[in-house]
This record gives sequence, C-alpha cells and structure tokens, in this order.
Amino acid sequence: MRHPTDGTLRRLLDEPDGVADADREHVAGCQACLSGLAAVREDAVAVGAAVRFEVAPDVDEGWPRLSRAAAADEPRRVAAARASRWRAWLRSPVAAVAGAAAILTGVGAAAAADWLQVFRTERVAPVTISQADFLQLPELSAYGEVAIKEKADRRAVPDADAAREATGLPVPLVADPPRGVTGEPTFQVGDKVSATFTFSTSKAARTAEAVGEKLPPPPPGLDGSRFRLTAGPGLVAIWSEARGVPALMVGRAVAPRAYSSGVPFETARDYLLAMPGLPETVASQLRGFSGQGTTLPLVVKAWKQTTRTADVNGVPGTVLTTRDGVMAGVLWVDGGFVTGVVGSLSADEVLAVARGLRWEP
Repeated sequence: MRHPTDGTLRRLLDEPDGVADADREHVAGCQACLSGLAAVREDAVAVGAAVRFEVAPDVDEGWPRLSRAAAADEPRRVAAARASRWRAWLRSPVAAVAGAAAILTGVGAAAAADWLQVFRTERVAPVTISQADFLQLPELSAYGEVAIKEKADRRAVPDADAAREATGLPVPLVADPPRGVTGEPTFQVGDKVSATFTFSTSKAARTAEAVGEKLPPPPPGLDGSRFRLTAGPGLVAIWSEARGVPALMVGRAVAPRAYSSGVPFETARDYLLAMPGLPETVASQLRGFSGQGTTLPLVVKAWKQTTRTADVNGVPGTVLTTRDGVMAGVLWVDGGFVTGVVGSLSADEVLAVARGLRWEP
C-alpha cells in the first residue's frame, strides 16, 4: 500500500473521523508515516503559536536571508539542515526564553484581589516524551478556554541600552566567546504577556468521549474555575557567525507564575493529570514534580534530543543536545528569572558560556 499523502496526515490531526480506516491502520504500523505525522504536528503547533502569540513570524521572515548567507559558504544541503535545526530550536522552550518570547503563557502579576498564587518557577526539569506519545498530547484548549490577555510583542531594538530600557533587565556579557562567535550582539526584547485558562467540564467530557473514555467526576469548584499564567518581560542577545547565521543566543526573562481564582494547585494538577488522552508516561513524570508548584516542565523529544542536568554556578540547570550533536542549550532558574543559552555549539561550550556570564545593569 502506498503511504498516505501529507494532506491525509494533517487530516489525522484536524479531522481524524474523515480518514479512512485503511489509512489509519497503515500510519499506526509505519515508522515513516509516524515520523511524517510528527513533523506535521510540529508544523501545526508552530503555526498555532504564530497565530496566537504573534512571535514566530520574525523567525520566518528573517530566516531566508540567513539561509542564503550560509549557503554561500556551505553546501546547500548542510546549510538547509542547519537552518532547519535553528528554526526548530527557535520554537523550543530553551529558545523561547532566549528569544524573549519567554514562556508563551504570559507575564506580570495578578492585579485582581481574588487571584491566589498557586505556582512560581524555582527550577526547570525535563519531561522526556517519545514520538508516539508526542502525537497523542492534547492541547490545553481541549479542556477549556484559553484567552491571551497581553502579548509579548517581540521586536528588535537598536542596542543594549534600548534592551535594558524596554525590559528593566540587565544585558548579558560574554567575556570569552566560543569558537565561531564573533562581533557584537544584536538584541531583541519581549513585553509582558499573560493568559487565562478557564476549565470546562463539558469541553473536557467531549475530549474524553473522542478517545472512547469517560470523564472522571471533577472536584468541587473546578468547573468554570480560572487560572492566570504569567511570565516576562524578557530580552535576548544574538551573536552571529561570519556568514550571518545565528551562532549563540543568551536570553533572560521573568520566570513564569500562575494564579488561581480559588482552586488549589494540587487539586487542579492531580485532576488534569488523570484526564483521558494524556499519555501515562508523561503524566507519571509530571506527578513526580514538586507538590508545591515550583517546577517548570521542559519537554524533551526523545527521538531528537538528549538531556542531562548540570551545575550553573551553584544552580541546577537542564542541558539539551540534538542527537547529531550540532546544537545544544542550557536552561536554569535563579532569583526569579529564567535564563537560557543556546547555540551551534557543544554542550560543554554552552555550559562554559553559561558559567561565565556577567550581567550589565
């Protein structure tokens, strides 16, 4: 049997009931099609982020120019591969912080008196997910309504002084740049952003029915309860190689926090982790996080990345490396800020940058 088309793979995500049983069975047992489905889902997530948060277009508009610059000095296939990796990392959790999109859930403090803080970021920890489980991950909107209240408005600024003025944050100083990193950095900033999530029992029940399961009875007060997610502002410094391709990004953002209209963090967390549709391998990792609501999950795609922990000047950090070893990043939390370093470097090189960073107020 021939492989289903890209359109069929996309329909499996958007309208699964419209896909023939024969195509479903083929995809389920075909590694090539599963890889294609994963790629389609990643593209869909990236497009959704661009629409909802208006931060990804900068990447899409700027990349063709950088790709052409790289292609002048490298074989086209190598340049395209590097471009693809950077595009993926620019939308990853590490680069989201380093790109001043920060954490796309929002920023700032809850202004209303009826909001109770239920989560604050004190550390990050990896959640390793397989390709098969990644394809099953539900969107948060499957369980309620997500509304963006303040947008990041990521943008370039002329210099370090402008970045400081726009965010109130110090700018990074890299005293000993690694190989291939030259010249002065350019800067981007992102404003405060915030979002609210309102849990809906009826919507969650429909999601459960779609996977052939029944929604567990929700705890009292959860239906209609609201959660406000906040983070930022943030800034990023970007160093380029001689070809004009990004070689190193160092960013910092105000760490995410979450507030509840009354339901405790543990109550909401435990119920959401018991929801039908969430892979048990993912739920079990999240259950192992701090019960006090202080650990920010960092999704690690096991088929693309490896992860390990490392010390960053006395603070625990999470190191991500692509399986081909071409790119690496490190993310850590200190003093209420999430900081990230990512580049076309080795893990040891990004760690050396992270440990040697200085911040200019």
